[in-house]
Amino acid sequence: MEEILDSFLDFLVVERGLSNNTVISYKNDLNQFINFLKNGGVNTFNEVNRANIISYLLFLQRKKRASSSILRSLAAIKTFYHFLLRERIIKEDPTFNLDTPKLERKLPRVLTVEEVEKLLASPDKEDLWGLRDRTMLELLYATGIRVSELISLKVEDVNLEMGYLKCMGKGSKERIIPIGSVAISFLNLYINEIRKKILKDKECNYLFFNHQGKSLTRQGFWKIIKKYARKANIKKEITPHTLRHSFATHLLENGADLRSVQEMLGHSDISTTQIYTHLTKSKIREVYDRTHPRA
Repeated sequence: MEEILDSFLDFLVVERGLSNNTVISYKNDLNQFINFLKNGGVNTFNEVNRANIISYLLFLQRKKRASSSILRSLAAIKTFYHFLLRERIIKEDPTFNLDTPKLERKLPRVLTVEEVEKLLASPDKEDLWGLRDRTMLELLYATGIRVSELISLKVEDVNLEMGYLKCMGKGSKERIIPIGSVAISFLNLYINEIRKKILKDKECNYLFFNHQGKSLTRQGFWKIIKKYARKANIKKEITPHTLRHSFATHLLENGADLRSVQEMLGHSDISTTQIYTHLTKSKIREVYDRTHPRA
């Protein structure tokens, strides 16, 4: 089973062109599925039936896995079985016409505009590293890019004159995203002055880097944003994606169309973007309840 899984992962890289992070996610989900099967006495993929898959999904629910995690696991299993059928490793696909369970999707936590302003203002602008951090936070909120995309940016990916950046998203898909005037002003200062001073005699192609002059890690950025959330006295739970979620929600609240937001976020499926419309609807309800005389 492990050899077949390795062949599938090679297929994802070579033929589908998926990113390393996505392939690792498939690998982890499918390894958990295989372990579940083996514990149930199923040792070949040909033995798997719909009942096995449904049992696995229920098992994940009992383990209190997030709905998004369960849906992702099912998507991985479906893609894997399509591959097995195509390669004639199996004769029948047990996932055929298997309905996706209607699981409640957890809405992402977002900041208010006022909370975003407090967070962005928290780095010390008198400190060179503080200016680096302010530039990163401004850029995240201005563009909605993922943290993994932020730390992968190169200097040449930013066009200050035209006011946009290009980044490589999931599945090696490149997209162009506009940058607002405030983020451009910080980027201009950072790239032309601050970056050279803190880099000193070190060389680094990445736009942002750590104290060793190497590219930032997700964990490194996670510590940075948590530090500034505490400093800004924000009580909400902050994640590396909080500014991305806030970016999308604030755009939709102010009249942006869903397709444009989908394009900027780099979502392949608009249903992923639609989760933010639930947030804006709840905001409308809140305003209505607070302001209408007969609410």
